[in-house]
Amino acid sequence: MIKIEKLHKSYPIGKDKLHVLKGLDLHIKEGEFVAIMGSSGSGKSTLLNIVGLLDNHDEGNYFLNGQLIENLDETKAAVLRNKFLGFVFQSFNLINYKNALENVALPLYYQGMGRKERNERAMQFLDKVGLKERADHLPSELSGGEKQRVAVARALVTNPKVILADEPTGALDSTTSASVMELLKEINREGMTVFVITHEEDIANETDRIVRLRDGIIISDEKVLKKAIV
Repeated sequence: MIKIEKLHKSYPIGKDKLHVLKGLDLHIKEGEFVAIMGSSGSGKSTLLNIVGLLDNHDEGNYFLNGQLIENLDETKAAVLRNKFLGFVFQSFNLINYKNALENVALPLYYQGMGRKERNERAMQFLDKVGLKERADHLPSELSGGEKQRVAVARALVTNPKVILADEPTGALDSTTSASVMELLKEINREGMTVFVITHEEDIANETDRIVRLRDGIIISDEKVLKKAIV
């Protein structure tokens, strides 16, 4: 689903360059649940932006669903994002003046879907995340956990191949974090690839595989050992 080969990315700083990603090799198969971990400056956010088609790489190859990603203008990148990717952010990124239903339906508007159909589909996904009764509430009227569930519903509504979650529990308390992770695990069990950026060990341990970055290179890539239920 996601295949990265010898990936490099640098950013200009004055006359110099900051080499952020240094030849990464990473393969994430369809249906995997993967956590990317690393301290600030490790390159994990840059990696997410490249995987999410929000930034370009300098060298190497990136394949998404078997398609080589190169020389994309913003229009082509937006089409691929809308088709293959769903995003969940730490800050929720909901539109304050739109209610929960309208926020979830927004990606379908950009796909050209009619109002009635997109609202029906958005309601289905609000129901899926347990918020059907909160459909007409504005973000200011929702708790942090409810906002993140709306964000998850919005990410799912276009039926993407991959969910990219950037610190999805970073703004939540531990109980609410656990419920959001259960929702992501449920999505993954249904067959969707889930790619989570986190700095929290307990959150990473809820996934199936942890990839650790340090100074722009992968220092470990290991399966998560699950405790047996007694």
